[in-house]
Amino acid sequence: MMQKYKHMLQDREDAAKKLIDIMPMQKFKEEEWHIVAVSKGGLELGRHLKQKLKNPLEILFLEAIMAPHNNECEVARVSETEEIVLNESLINAFEIQYDYIYGEAHRKHEEDILSSIYQYRKGRPFPSMQNRVILLVDEGSETGTKFMTALKTVLNQKPKAVYIAVPVLPRDVLEVLETFVDDIFFLYDIDDYVETDLYYKNLEKIDDEAIENILEENR
Repeated sequence: MMQKYKHMLQDREDAAKKLIDIMPMQKFKEEEWHIVAVSKGGLELGRHLKQKLKNPLEILFLEAIMAPHNNECEVARVSETEEIVLNESLINAFEIQYDYIYGEAHRKHEEDILSSIYQYRKGRPFPSMQNRVILLVDEGSETGTKFMTALKTVLNQKPKAVYIAVPVLPRDVLEVLETFVDDIFFLYDIDDYVETDLYYKNLEKIDDEAIENILEENR
């Protein structure tokens, strides 16, 4: 089963082209959907999705909060507007105190997110999405927490509509996300999802300069 999906996408550009085929691009253009990437890879994908169109492209900075004694295990995530999404079942299973989560969320916001905002956006805050049509994008989704944290952030700002575009994601994550958005554009929903880079032949790490350039182009 795993072999079936291995390297089925060349790279982010290939994934974007295939998403464009299934997206309502006329609506995307006319309603001037705001593309909001939920990761650095998502920003690169968003750049290919937008092509030469005038749609605004932005990144929402998020940081994972790990379990106290296991830095591989994500138990929550915080956004740059300090929205937090918790993985209740893991928090309960590990008997993690909520004080720890909120303390870590504050620390990650102060240390990591604020420095990203200054580095990549020259200190500009995330723009208001009130009454806008939003397209959240990422190159893949393993647990759905990036999208859930981004959704919590943008829904608080009272947008007109929210869509998601993601080339690959687990089937159970798709089912959860579908209940929160107007529509999801995806290429593959996979039962036994492993990790996103398995599904791409080439998923290059995106360097700081590339991120700064993409955001600069879109200002």
